[in-house]
Amino acid sequence: MITGKTKVCGIFGYPIEHSLSPLMHNAAFKALELDYVYVAVKVAPEDLAAAIKAIRALDLVGVNITIPHKEAVITLLDELSPEAKAIGAVNTIVNCGGRLIGDNTDGKGFIKSLVEENKIKLPGKKVVLLGAGGAGRSIGISLLKNNIQSLYLYDLAENRRNSLAADLINMSSKKKVKLLGQDELHQALKNADILINATPVGMKATDPCVVDPALLTKKLFIYDIVYNYETALLKEAKRKKIKCANGLGMLVNQGAVSFELWTGKKAPLQIMRKALTGKR
Repeated sequence: MITGKTKVCGIFGYPIEHSLSPLMHNAAFKALELDYVYVAVKVAPEDLAAAIKAIRALDLVGVNITIPHKEAVITLLDELSPEAKAIGAVNTIVNCGGRLIGDNTDGKGFIKSLVEENKIKLPGKKVVLLGAGGAGRSIGISLLKNNIQSLYLYDLAENRRNSLAADLINMSSKKKVKLLGQDELHQALKNADILINATPVGMKATDPCVVDPALLTKKLFIYDIVYNYETALLKEAKRKKIKCANGLGMLVNQGAVSFELWTGKKAPLQIMRKALTGKR
């Protein structure tokens, strides 16, 4: 039962109707008998500053931040965690007595999903990463911290791609991070062990496959961070019997870290997953 004492968390994004975060967080609150509620709020880009200000005014415990606000929100906050600073994007805000602290749990959630759930050993792997936005940044930085051999980066937005590449090279080397043009993607996929889609392509059922299906081989492990649809990329992977995963594991694991930041309690991972899948 929601009362005047109920603490409020949520997620800001645009669009936001597809979000499954309220399902898993509210299930977790219920399981631990915490007087919290989690709501999804549609926040257009032009309203972001007002929405962030409202976190203080309404005394929200904190919020998650999703597309397209992960980078734009940074200048509106009082402080950033070391993780958020390194990534240059925020997906979680914690309200500490009116002081808004931005964090990023995407990278941690992604690595946990890839390594613990999908049993991928990252050291020495060659990875193609599609997408240099907020999620791509967190994934790229986290991969380099886990001793991969090389990271091939591709994004249609040249400025965004170059900016992320410069940051990744700065923390590793030019030898380890390689920028891809469209013509170079074919060769990179021939040599790669892992393909990651961190672009929004696939969030709509009508979206095409993010790469030419002819480039997909059984040598690859394919991870698509889109979780609300079976994307064309994952359909092609399954058709070709290529090992693959969607972003559900990343969603649950990054959500668990946010949950713990807001409540101080250990997140009930199995409960959160069951809320999204109906399975233990």
